[in-house]
Amino acid sequence: MSFLKALIKEVGDDDTYLASDGTASAEFTGCIDTGSYILNALLSGSFYGGVPNNKITAFAGESTTGKTFFVLGIVRAFLDKNPDAAVVYYDTEAAVTKAMMQSRGIDVNRVIIAEPDTIQKFKTHALKLIEAYEKTPENERPKMMFVLDSLGMLSTSKEMEDSLDGKDVRDMTKSQVIKAAFRVLTLKLAKVKVPMLVTNHVYEVVGSYVPTKEISGGSGLKFAASTIAMLSKKKEKDSDGDIIGNQIKIKMYKSRLSKENKDATVLLTYDKGLDQYFGLLDFAEEHKVFVKSGNRYELPDGRKVFGKEINSNPSAYFTEEIMQRLEECAQKEFSYGSASGTLQGDVQE
Repeated sequence: MSFLKALIKEVGDDDTYLASDGTASAEFTGCIDTGSYILNALLSGSFYGGVPNNKITAFAGESTTGKTFFVLGIVRAFLDKNPDAAVVYYDTEAAVTKAMMQSRGIDVNRVIIAEPDTIQKFKTHALKLIEAYEKTPENERPKMMFVLDSLGMLSTSKEMEDSLDGKDVRDMTKSQVIKAAFRVLTLKLAKVKVPMLVTNHVYEVVGSYVPTKEISGGSGLKFAASTIAMLSKKKEKDSDGDIIGNQIKIKMYKSRLSKENKDATVLLTYDKGLDQYFGLLDFAEEHKVFVKSGNRYELPDGRKVFGKEINSNPSAYFTEEIMQRLEECAQKEFSYGSASGTLQGDVQE
């Protein structure tokens, strides 16, 4: 051990550490609650986890699948948990208004809105903010989060110039420009412990034997993001047949904190937003914490209750004891390895 420390000292590089020190940029100190237990588990392997607080997390899907709403929900949770924190929100679609944020309980006095029109401007703006943030002594820095909503709407300098010149040609350099931007930003964000949420569009792959969806913008985001969640939706209706929101299926396209290719469904309603407990009843049945008996569910204490009653008052049935049992199941279901009670670190490229 002393020999290795001597080697590191000899190198004289502030960015070289022993793994046992736990001071590398990849280390994170916690997660940001998404507002949905099942989504937290899918992203991090724990109902009490969520989005890691110093990595890039992407939500990709077709239009109206709730990407922006997910991001705003996480922004609210982040600001609520950290009273002095701030958010830099890159709105490339001119879609997020002051009223929209306020209606979702977000403190707009702690949100900076920026509207870059090109990837180059976004990269330069973000780097300047990171450098300014880094100059502040670490013990005096407020927590911060970056949001890019959305990557797919950003143009490039070349594309803008071609448009001004009346050239209707495709910019073949866009993928490389995106990759270069994230290549620079990923490690810098991790070092100052600033998470970034990115939304992006998907498109149908033409000519594919099996219909598939691909993330727009090339491979840059795929390499940079620690987590990429793919979203698809179906309408949610009430008893009268009126559409009240969407059930959104989320599949882990890439994950370094939980198992890839796992999926879950969350409920996003127009009036209440993300349903915190949606999906837990099915999960409890699947893992035999609640046992289906005819049209009712038998609870561990022997009571038999209709599913509708559980869903109408979930906090009364998903008690601390029940949640602890479900948490143990969630870690086995979604986490890498056999560690219990902790979130797993990066385990793959």
